[in-house]
Amino acid sequence: MTKPQNSIHIGIKIDYLEAESQPKESRFVYAYTITIENQGDLAAQLMSRYWKITDANESVQEVEGLGVVGEQPTLLPGQRYEYTSGAVLETETGIMEGEYTMLDEHGEEFKAPIPSFALVRQSALH
Repeated sequence: MTKPQNSIHIGIKIDYLEAESQPKESRFVYAYTITIENQGDLAAQLMSRYWKITDANESVQEVEGLGVVGEQPTLLPGQRYEYTSGAVLETETGIMEGEYTMLDEHGEEFKAPIPSFALVRQSALH
């Protein structure tokens, strides 16, 4: 079985930043660490990102821009790239989802969907 030429796997880790959050002022701060792995056969460069962040009040923030954390990394087959960024919500919980626009080594653009994930304090899960 052949794997697709373009196969980007995205892993996500969430941390609630209690020291930076101010619940009484409806400010909840989360850090998220994204691991992007090129599981395809071709090198691919991350060109841009799109995020849709929805809080518990159904308030939506949309974020678009070039690269991630000021970089447009190129991943060779088998390579990983990891970065950490953050989101600020007005509610204690929310959901993020989005996509990266990638460019393969042949100049073909493709989308790498970012799976939906919850922004929730670990203590709220117990």
